[in-house]
Amino acid sequence: MQTVITSKFQTTIPKKVREQLRLSVHDALEWRVENGKIVVSPIHCKFLDFQNSVKVGKGDIKKDIQMARELRTGKYK
Repeated sequence: MQTVITSKFQTTIPKKVREQLRLSVHDALEWRVENGKIVVSPIHCKFLDFQNSVKVGKGDIKKDIQMARELRTGKYK
């Protein structure tokens, strides 16, 4: 397979490659040079790495808004 580099140094990933690697819009790719060749690898985000990173349960919206305001104003002091 072959693609062309545009004037903005962009190229298209062939459909067969996208499908085989299950690539989608906004996926990240890692580029590196090995022995004079370009190696491009997909960076797959492991969903379970984010386990317990979001608090769940009943919250206090007024308290959350006040805390956000205090954090924001703290940046400008």
